[in-house]
Amino acid sequence: MPHLYVEYTDNLAGLPGRELLTALNAVVCAHPSIQDEADVKARLLRISDFEIGTSPANRGFVHVQLRLLAGRSDAAKKELSDAMAEVLHRLTPQPAGIMVQLSVEIADMDKPCYYKGRL
Repeated sequence: MPHLYVEYTDNLAGLPGRELLTALNAVVCAHPSIQDEADVKARLLRISDFEIGTSPANRGFVHVQLRLLAGRSDAAKKELSDAMAEVLHRLTPQPAGIMVQLSVEIADMDKPCYYKGRL
């Protein structure tokens, strides 16, 4: 915990995937609500099969989901969401003729049902 998922459509030519993942991971790790940066697990997923609305041609998206153990304040979650959205706006290209949607979601994980261990 936390888990950071970044999904993006493969029609976003020039998306600096590794740079985007690194920048988003840094935002999460730097937030005061995160106690141990080694707990943040981030992954980048390129989506080649997708639909956007009923006219998916010339559309793409980048979606970030941050899953945190429940208990953080709405203000803390909003800070994280806003900071990650700023990274998306800064690093996501807008290829000619493609409408790009950006989204950030903060999701709570149920503490009693979550297991984490280390080897």
